Amino acid sequence: MGLRTKMASHSAPALFTSLLLLMLLLARAHGYSSNRTTGSMVPAIIAFGDSIVDPGNNDVLATTIRCDFPPYGQDFIDHQATGRFSNGLIPTDLIASGLGVKELLPPYLGVDLSPEDILTGVSFASGATGFDPITPEIVSVFSMTDELKLFAEYKEKLYAIAGEERGAEIVSEALYVVCAGTDDIANTYFTTPFRRPHYDIPSYVNLLISGASDFIKQLHGMGARKIGFVGLPPIGCVPSQRTVGGGILRQCEETRNQAAQLYNSKIEQEIRRLSGEFGDGTKLIYIDIYDVLLDLIRRPGYYGFKVSTKGCCGTGTIEVTLLCNSKTATVCSDVTDYVFWDSYHPTEKAYKIIVGSIFDNYIQFLV
Repeated sequence: MGLRTKMASHSAPALFTSLLLLMLLLARAHGYSSNRTTGSMVPAIIAFGDSIVDPGNNDVLATTIRCDFPPYGQDFIDHQATGRFSNGLIPTDLIASGLGVKELLPPYLGVDLSPEDILTGVSFASGATGFDPITPEIVSVFSMTDELKLFAEYKEKLYAIAGEERGAEIVSEALYVVCAGTDDIANTYFTTPFRRPHYDIPSYVNLLISGASDFIKQLHGMGARKIGFVGLPPIGCVPSQRTVGGGILRQCEETRNQAAQLYNSKIEQEIRRLSGEFGDGTKLIYIDIYDVLLDLIRRPGYYGFKVSTKGCCGTGTIEVTLLCNSKTATVCSDVTDYVFWDSYHPTEKAYKIIVGSIFDNYIQFLV
């Protein structure tokens, strides 16, 4: 299957395409000088966070949170299982392609990066990480602090290729995508015994907000000036969370959803506060994905799906990472019928609709 697989029949992709064309024309008309030769709206895409935007960094780690094996990647180029937690492309690939930067956003680790890869950006994301410092420790993945350290290393490579002046320009003009926090609530808080004895939900959310705020400030201090910060999805409606908390009928588990909504409202306020504090022209935007994913789950037929309560891989209950495999798990006959690929991650088709919503509502404020 090619890089650009057929999109859903829903109107969001059409709106996404129309908006993108308009934005590219406007960009060229207003002379985005640093990117005139490529036609892209930003010189690079740089991503931080968890499995939603991890294209394979966890492949280099001794962790069970990995997916560099079939059937992951069954609809990716040459059916490769690259470490992307989906059947095909993930959101950062779609964003990079949509902005005309490149077709795929590669991982920083585990692949041979060309000079062009460095110049146009990478992802430092690590599946199952979070803003709670114990979240990555539980499953032996990179912390958000580790990701910033890798970014510092990347900047040195960038400057060596592009020179100090051009390198600094790329750093300041790049689009940064930050997507984390789901694993903190779904896994660390509700699944392990480490935090609930000491934190109720509001105080735990405050812990996450503090960690997220510190991350944004450090990222800004390292030169980022265009930051899209992604909020949390309706965690309680993800298939695995329906199974562990939704009772015999596997309903959406509302306590998890309420925790996600509380986090989203607080981080949106904090982002507004930080935007005012920076005062240097930084574009720091909160990106809501809660509503669009919830609508996909509640009205799958409207978007061309048939199943939204379980994943395509396995029974759709608790199969994720190692439990979604070609030896012990069954895979649905038509992945385009499903909102979720495994028990936790959306399919490429669902991601295209979510990213279409991001382009419709947020990208114009960032580039």
